[in-house]
Amino acid sequence: MTVQLKTNDLEAFFMPFSANRRFKSAPRLLASAKDMHYFTEDGRKILDGTSGLWCVNAGHCRPRIVEAIQKQAAELDFAGTFQMGHPKAFEAASRLVNIAPKGFDHVFFTNSGSESVETALKMALAYHRARGNASKVRLIGRERGYHGVNFGGTAVGGIAANRKWFGTVVAGVDHLPHTHDLARNAFSRGEPEHGVELANELERLVALHDASTIAAVIVEPVACSTGVLIPPKGYLKRLEAICRKHDILLIFDEVITAFGRLGTPFAADYFDVSPDLITTAKGITNGTIPMGAVFMKKNVNDTLMSGPENAIDFFHGYTYSGHPMAAAASIGTLDTYQEEGLLTRASQIAPYWEERMHALKGLPHVIDIRNIGLIGAIEFQPDPDAPGERAYSRFVKCFEKGLLVRQTGDIIALSPPLIVTESQIDQLFDIFTDVLKHAD
Repeated sequence: MTVQLKTNDLEAFFMPFSANRRFKSAPRLLASAKDMHYFTEDGRKILDGTSGLWCVNAGHCRPRIVEAIQKQAAELDFAGTFQMGHPKAFEAASRLVNIAPKGFDHVFFTNSGSESVETALKMALAYHRARGNASKVRLIGRERGYHGVNFGGTAVGGIAANRKWFGTVVAGVDHLPHTHDLARNAFSRGEPEHGVELANELERLVALHDASTIAAVIVEPVACSTGVLIPPKGYLKRLEAICRKHDILLIFDEVITAFGRLGTPFAADYFDVSPDLITTAKGITNGTIPMGAVFMKKNVNDTLMSGPENAIDFFHGYTYSGHPMAAAASIGTLDTYQEEGLLTRASQIAPYWEERMHALKGLPHVIDIRNIGLIGAIEFQPDPDAPGERAYSRFVKCFEKGLLVRQTGDIIALSPPLIVTESQIDQLFDIFTDVLKHAD
C-alpha cells in the first residue's frame, strides 16, 4: 500500500518543466489573485509580470469571465461535439472568427496550445492529401522554436532540451535556423534590422527535399518561450512568399502572441502576413479554463469539406473540443477584451514599456534587451560554470521582492497583463532594476 500523504504535502505532484527537488525545498506557492497581482499563502502581494504563463491577458479573476464560468457550470456542465453540439461552442466560434485576420472563417477547438499545434499539423497533411498531393508529408519547424510537448509539436520544435530525451519522435521533419543574432542586433528596439536573408534558408530546404514532399512550415511570429526572439524586418513576409511559391502551408503558432499581446488582435495583423492556419490557446479564455483553437483559412476548410456530405470530414478531435465551460469562458473573455479595448491597448502603452525596458542597458551582466508590443526579454552573460543560474537567481530574488518574472535559460522574459498601468510598469522595473544592481 502506498504511503498516505497529508493533503498539503508537496511530494505527490510531479511538477511540469520544474526542478522538482529544488522547488520543494523552498516552494513559491500562490494562493489567490486579482487583477494585476497574485497573493501568497502568507499574504504577500506579487505583481504579475508574466500574465501567469503568457495567458492572463485581461488580468486575474475578472468579473465577466468569472460570472460566465459560474453560470455555465450550473446550466450545462458537459456536452460533446462529436455529431452533437451546444449553443455556446457555436457562439464562441463565431465571436472568434469576427476578430480573426481576413480570410479566416472557421475554428477547430482544442484544449491547449500543444493540441492546437498537433491539430494544425494534421490539418496540413490532410489538406494536401485531399488535393491529391499525398507525397507532401514533410514538416518544417525552426531552431529554438517551441510548439508544445505532444509528438508533432516536439518534433517541429527546436529547443534541444525538449527533444533530446525522446529520440526522433516524428520522422521527416527539418528545421530553419533561428533568427537570434546578438552580434548584429543586440539592444534592438522592436524588429531587428538584420537577418531577413535567413528566410531564404527555406529555399535551401526546398532544394534539398523537393517541394513535392513538404506540407507545412510552422513558426512563432515571435518566439517567446525560448527568450523572445523577434523576427527581423521583412523575415515573415519573405517566408510567406516562399511558401506560396512552393504550395507549402504556413502555420503561425500564436498561442502567446494572439489576443492583443502585440497591440493587434493577432501577430498576423501586426506583421501584415497571411498564414494558412493559426494556432491559439492561453489568452482565448484568459487562462481560466483550458482551451485552444486552430483558425483555418477558407481554402483549408473547403478542401477538408470535399468528401461526401454524410462522411466525417476530418478524423481528429478531442472529448473536450468546444467544452461548454471553456466556450463560456472564451465568450466572457472576448466581452472583457472588447469592453476595455484590450486587443489594441498594448499599442498605446508599448512606447512607455520600451523606454523602461531599455533603461536596463548597462546593468551587470546584461548583454541584450529585446521588446515588441507588451513583451520584453533581458539576456544575461552566462556563467560558464552554471548555465542559466544568473537568470534563475534573479527570478527568485524578484519573487522575494514581490514581482513574478519568467526565466528561460539565461533570459528573463516579461509579459504583464494588458491592463497594466504606467505606474505598475514603473513598479515592475524599479523592483527588477534593484534586483539586477545587487545580484551576484
